[in-house]
Amino acid sequence: MEIPHFLLADNTDMPDDIFIVHTEYPRFIWNVNHDELEWIDDIEGEEEELVNDIAYLLECAESFYEREMKRHEAELI
Repeated sequence: MEIPHFLLADNTDMPDDIFIVHTEYPRFIWNVNHDELEWIDDIEGEEEELVNDIAYLLECAESFYEREMKRHEAELI
């Protein structure tokens, strides 16, 4: 099965929250509304390289979220 790089998720137990799930290493779940990040994988490597990689992944996740919201809004019109 092919899984997208990012998934958008919600849960009725947390109706005000939207989550982005990163499905490849390093996997994480980002609560967009509270800007909280939960790592699924242990991350190893040089600190400076990790900071750059994480910043890049979060930028990609944010771009994904914005794209999905625009598509959702377009469907509602």
